[in-house]
Amino acid sequence: MLAFSTCWNNHRHTDGESMIEEIIDLGFTNIELSHGMTIAKLPGILKAHERGLFTCSGVHNFFPSPVEVMIDAPDAYEYTSHRPHDRQRAMDMTYRTLELAERFEARYLVLHMGSVPMNPAQWTKKLTTTVSEGGQHTADYIKHKLAFVKKREKIGPLYYQRAIDSLGKIADRAEKAGIKLAIESRSRFEDMPTEREMIALQAHFADHPAVGYWHDFGHVQLKHNLGLLDHLEWLEKISPHIIGGHVHDVQWPARDHRTPYSGTLEYASLLKFFPAGCPLIWELSPTRQTEEIKTALARWKSEFPERS
Repeated sequence: MLAFSTCWNNHRHTDGESMIEEIIDLGFTNIELSHGMTIAKLPGILKAHERGLFTCSGVHNFFPSPVEVMIDAPDAYEYTSHRPHDRQRAMDMTYRTLELAERFEARYLVLHMGSVPMNPAQWTKKLTTTVSEGGQHTADYIKHKLAFVKKREKIGPLYYQRAIDSLGKIADRAEKAGIKLAIESRSRFEDMPTEREMIALQAHFADHPAVGYWHDFGHVQLKHNLGLLDHLEWLEKISPHIIGGHVHDVQWPARDHRTPYSGTLEYASLLKFFPAGCPLIWELSPTRQTEEIKTALARWKSEFPERS
């Protein structure tokens, strides 16, 4: 099932109905309701849904945004936080999102699971800068990357356990609502979970029908470009748990959320790991132009009619 995320045009609209109509005009009838949405847009979105303009493929936590958060910040509250208030706020907003997902008859809820307290400017960003300058094969780069991985592995367990504890509670509610929890791959190694942690998380919830994996094409490619994983090998390993994914392209080395076919991804080799009929959501930057998207959509439908 091909769908489109509201993250592309959310910022341009004050009315939810007109936001939905603009996406319909692109050629999509399945829509993912994404984070960063003000509650003021909710009546218009509900109206568009009641009119039958779109099918809600899924929802991305938090939806709508917490009223006290003035920017698009899906990680404003984390299950891994050392602040009990923040952890509880993350839980409360997730439960609220689940209620709305059920109201929109969504199939899944995409979740970010948090992070560990490592400054990305010192780690992921520093690696990215070195790669962009062509230094990814130097001894200094390799030394810094190994130090990064070792430190992340050392401090990860406490934050992983917090994420697991929260997910267990959310999963029980999601199961009752008939909604899958899609645990998203993240773009930074500081985020929760890493790939090793994702495997452990999926094993932990192996008998829970509400928990699965959400593959973000761009996020994983960013890690691939830093030499932290191999994109194809990772997909092969995690494929039994895949619910669906966010589709976007990456321009070397770290500009993601580009329109498909404008970057380095080879979709034919990647898509073979995805179950037939699973949701594939185009999650594009607000800077992407309408005609560019329409052209890419026509090519996608021609190349992958079974994925359209």
